[in-house]
Amino acid sequence: MKIAKVLALLGLLAMTSILIYGFTVGNFSVEGAKLVAMPWGIVSLVDLYVGFTLFSCWIVFREKAVLPSVIWVILMIVLGFWAGALYTFIALQTSGGDWKRFWYGKRA
Repeated sequence: MKIAKVLALLGLLAMTSILIYGFTVGNFSVEGAKLVAMPWGIVSLVDLYVGFTLFSCWIVFREKAVLPSVIWVILMIVLGFWAGALYTFIALQTSGGDWKRFWYGKRA
């Protein structure tokens, strides 16, 4: 479980760094228009949102309450796998070293 925590934390740090870079240096409206104009840009976006959807399904399954589920899904849509890495890290921290509790959350 320690390796998973390190990987989640590294993912969170990498995503934080790259989001800061993108927001400070990039221009999403200009660059986003170029991205969706290319076939592989569209493929990448579909791939990304399929991943968001599948990960969000795990979050909704794992969380019993509606409000936390909705908040985490919105964070996934807005902040991408930064939110996914944060959610994973928190789930690992609160699982007490129990993989079943990590995967199933409050349903374990």
